Amino acid sequence: MLRTVLARSTRFPLLPSSPCRGLLTKAFAVGSNEPPLLEQTVPQHFAGVVRQYGDRNAVISHHQQITLTYETLDRDSNALARGLQKLGVKKGDRVAVSLGNNVEFATTTYALFKLGAVLVPLNPAFNAPQVLSALNHLSASHLIIGAETNIPRKDPRSNIPLLTHLVPNLSASALESELVPSLQNVVLVNNAQGRVDLDDYKSIQRYENLAEDGGSGSALENLRLDQNEIANIQFTSGTTSMPKAACLTHRSILNNGNNIGDRMLLTPDDVVCCPPPLFHCFGCILGYMATATHGSAIVFPKEAFDPLATLEAVREHKCTALYGVPTMFVAELDLLAHGAVPHDGFQYLRTGIAAGSSIPSELMRKLHKKLNLTELTICYGMTETSPVSCMTTTDDPMEKRTDSVGRLLPHVKAKVVDPSDWSRILDVNQRGELAVSGYLLMKGYWDDEAKTRESLVPDEDGVLWMHTGDEASMDEEGYVKITGRIKDLIIRGGENIHPLEVENCLFGHPAVSEVSVVGLPDHRYGEVVAAFIVKQSGDEGNVSAHDIRSWVREKLSNHLVPKYVFWVDTYPKTASGKIQKFKLTEMGIALVKEGKGIV
Repeated sequence: MLRTVLARSTRFPLLPSSPCRGLLTKAFAVGSNEPPLLEQTVPQHFAGVVRQYGDRNAVISHHQQITLTYETLDRDSNALARGLQKLGVKKGDRVAVSLGNNVEFATTTYALFKLGAVLVPLNPAFNAPQVLSALNHLSASHLIIGAETNIPRKDPRSNIPLLTHLVPNLSASALESELVPSLQNVVLVNNAQGRVDLDDYKSIQRYENLAEDGGSGSALENLRLDQNEIANIQFTSGTTSMPKAACLTHRSILNNGNNIGDRMLLTPDDVVCCPPPLFHCFGCILGYMATATHGSAIVFPKEAFDPLATLEAVREHKCTALYGVPTMFVAELDLLAHGAVPHDGFQYLRTGIAAGSSIPSELMRKLHKKLNLTELTICYGMTETSPVSCMTTTDDPMEKRTDSVGRLLPHVKAKVVDPSDWSRILDVNQRGELAVSGYLLMKGYWDDEAKTRESLVPDEDGVLWMHTGDEASMDEEGYVKITGRIKDLIIRGGENIHPLEVENCLFGHPAVSEVSVVGLPDHRYGEVVAAFIVKQSGDEGNVSAHDIRSWVREKLSNHLVPKYVFWVDTYPKTASGKIQKFKLTEMGIALVKEGKGIV
C-alpha cells in the first residue's frame, strides 16, 4: 500500500503556462502541491518514525560492524544529547562535527537536532587553518572530532597536531584556546584503533563518557524548538575556492529528504548504501534524511569512500539502493570489470541516486547492466537549496535520466532567465540561468548579508529566488537540462561551447575512463577546448591525442575538437566529488607554458 501511495505522489501535474494539454511555452514551472509540506521539526518527525518503525534497522555501519535500530538510535541520541547538555551545549549553539561516516556521526546528528543546537559538519580533510577559520566564522562552542581522519586513498591521519594548533596545551585540566575564544570543549571520538595515544590529553572530553553521562536515554524535555529555526549550517563545497556557510532549517531539510525518498519510492524494506560523506548534503540529506523519513536503513561502507568496501557492503547487506557521483560509480564498475568482487549479490539493487554532475548515457547503461540499477534516479541541487530542487523518477525514460535532471520536487518553483536580465523568462528549450524558489531556500549565509543579497534576489512580486549560476534549459514537459556553469562556457571565436557536450562525446570512447573539459586562453580564438582525460587501465587505455581529436571530429563540429589533450591520473575535486574546473584551468595554463598538451 505504501509503495502505491508513494508512486502516485511522484507523478505530479506541472502548472501549465499554455492552455493546450498543460505543456509549457515559457521556461517556468511549479512542482506539485502534494504531498503537503511537513510542518514539524526534525526530532518531532523522527519521534513518529521511531513509534512506527522502532524495531527496524536505521543505521548499519559496515566497517564498524554495528547496527542501530530506530529505537536504539533514538535512545542513544537522547543519552548523548543529555551528555552534551551537561557539557554546556544549548539551543542555538553551533557545534562543529568533523567525522567520517560512522555510528557516532549518525547519533550526534539527532542528539544536536533534539537539543536545538546547530549541526555544522566539517570536511575531515580540512587542515588546521581551515578548521580555525570555520570555528571562528560561526563562533562555534564545541568541536566533535575523530582521533584520526580517514580520507580516500590515503593513510589515516592523526588529528592531535590539528588540535594542538587550536589548543596548544591539550594536557591542561581545562580547555583554553586563544585562537578560538568561543570554543568551550573538544569531544573526541576514538576511531584510531590504538594508533593514537590519548592518555595525556586531559582537556579533551571523550565521546563514550558523554554518552554514558547521559543516562538511560529517556526523551528530552520540550525545548520549544521551531521548524523555521536553523538546524544545519553547511559550508558550500562549490567549484569556487571560497566556501560560504549556508543556513538550513528543520523545515527545509526535513521536507527535502522526505520528497527525495518519495521520488525514489523508498519503504521500510529498503536498505540504502551511502558512500557519499555525511558532512555533505548528499550524505546527510539525500542519504540520512531521506532514509529516516521513510523508515529505511542506511549503510555506511567505510568512513570515507572506498569502492571495494562499497561493493562488499552492497552484497553483504543485500542493499536495494546505491548512491554516488559518477566518479564513484566508475571506480566501482572498474573493480567489477577486473574481477576484484564477484558479479553475484547485486540482484537486490533497484534504485539509488546519481548526483554531482551529469551521468553519461554509456555509464547509465553499465549501471543498469552490471549493478541492476534499473530505477536509478538523478538529482540536481545546491547546498543553498537544502539541496535538491529537481529529480527524475524511478520510471522516467532512459533519455530523460541521461539528458535531464528530471522535474521539480513538490512545492518548488523554477525558471530559466536571461543571465543579463533576470526579469526576462526565456522560452522552453532556450538556454539561460536557472533560478529556484520555495520552502527549500536557505535562510542566508551565516554573518554575510552582502553575499546573501547577491544570491537570494526578490522578483517584482517580492518572491525570493536563488540564482544558481548554472546554465540550463526547460522543455515543454518541465524536464530541466543542466548544460554547465554559466562561467564554464567556452567562447571560441564568438561561438559558445558547452563543456558537457564534449565530455559526453569523449566518455563514449572505449579508452576513456573519466574526462573533464575546460576552456584555455588562446591568442587567436580567445578560448579553446582543453580535455583532461583519465585513461582506462591496461590495454583498454591505449589511445593517443590524435585518436581523441579524431573521435570528436567524427561525432561533433570541428570547433568542438580539443586543441589540448592532457593525460591525468585524477582531478582536483570538492568534498562532494565535483571536479574543480577552475583548478584544471590553472593547471592547463601552466602545462601549455611548458609546451604540453598540443601534440
